[in-house]
Amino acid sequence: MLGDGNQMTGYVPQGAPPDDALLVVRAGEGDEEAFELLVRRHSPVMLQLAARLLGDRTDAEDAVQDAFVSAWRKIPEFRRDASFHTWLYRIVTNRCLNRLRSRRPSADLDSVPEQAAPDHQASPARAVESRAAAHALTKAMADLSPEQRVCWVLREMQGLSYEDIAATVGISLQAVRGRVFRARRHLTEAMSAWR
Repeated sequence: MLGDGNQMTGYVPQGAPPDDALLVVRAGEGDEEAFELLVRRHSPVMLQLAARLLGDRTDAEDAVQDAFVSAWRKIPEFRRDASFHTWLYRIVTNRCLNRLRSRRPSADLDSVPEQAAPDHQASPARAVESRAAAHALTKAMADLSPEQRVCWVLREMQGLSYEDIAATVGISLQAVRGRVFRARRHLTEAMSAWR
């Protein structure tokens, strides 16, 4: 397909994976294979996000599956004013928030895999201390409101900017800053013995 001059538009070199924008257009037209590729591409990050928010691998898998089903149904309406990744982030976050609100108090984060310490630092005493600190953090996070927990995880564990969190959660920038601040203050106080 030729565009202005000799420039090709919509051209994807053979063997190169299509970008999200092209896959979204195809999926919006009913192409299940295109949507399946989007699912495979984004599932690991979305599952990691959901596991961090929910603290339970099974709940996280269910939330992500629900989010992808919802995305499939709504993809023809996707306006592309944000990236597919950002749009999906918002859907997954909302699914997780709904689950957190419905099951208050929050679930245990022990099921979220921890990064293994390098062998030279691993010792039985260190392992016991790490498990105790993780348990204390789990307990402290369970005391956060679902809204505070979501904002804190998106900021501190996922590395999103305040602006991206506001867009993802659908609240003002000031509300995001307030929730992250209150969550940090609570967690700092709760974890003071572990400093």
